[in-house]
Amino acid sequence: MGTVASLWRYPIKSHGREALGTVELITGQTIPWDRHWAVAHADTKFDYASPAWVFCRNFMIGNLTPDLAGIWATLDEATASVTLRHEALGEITFRPDDTVDTARFIKWVMPICPADKRIPHAIAHLPGQGLTDTDFPSVSIMNMASHAAVADKIDLPFALERWRGNIWVDGFDAWSEWNWVGNTVTIGDTILRVTAPVIRCNHTAANPTTGKRDVDTLRVLRDNWDHQNFGVYAEVIQGGTVNLGDKLKVN
Repeated sequence: MGTVASLWRYPIKSHGREALGTVELITGQTIPWDRHWAVAHADTKFDYASPAWVFCRNFMIGNLTPDLAGIWATLDEATASVTLRHEALGEITFRPDDTVDTARFIKWVMPICPADKRIPHAIAHLPGQGLTDTDFPSVSIMNMASHAAVADKIDLPFALERWRGNIWVDGFDAWSEWNWVGNTVTIGDTILRVTAPVIRCNHTAANPTTGKRDVDTLRVLRDNWDHQNFGVYAEVIQGGTVNLGDKLKVN
């Protein structure tokens, strides 16, 4: 049995992270407001008139725009507004559902979007489902011991924010989360079914403070463990409240 060490959500896909003290998980959904919006480029296949889930490459993501990794976010749920902060851009508060505000946001973020790559065009939203990397509403679970194992192979400070996980757990052996796939985990009254490992991309190579790539995380994973996975995906099969310090049991 382990404990919940930290909780995170990402209101706009690849555009900022927010630490939480508690979350109310809902059966069949993501963490509320997680990947609620995504920033689409002009070549996106996302259909704004008839929204449906599409692959992450249809959006602005850190794999192709690494400086996005340096964004922090704060969501105001009451007004559906987001405050983003980046050390090179300063701060902006806007409502992603407002087209005028979206234009302000695009102007704000454009300086860290390479001119020779796709650039932000509009903001997408899929009602009832977050725009996660999975085609189902997923919650990602990360193991603190596995992070420590990776950090031990790296000479630079290596922050857990690189992994963009939702629920971080402590008290388990490194990489023991692979054994959870196909099983359920219980946190209080909440039950999640673990479905698959999270296959990683180069977004993890970018420093979460500067947004600059400074660690070849995929090479570290491959050279030391012969894979490029970190964390596991899960789906909520029974909702409930999850707090920092709660016990997590693998069933």
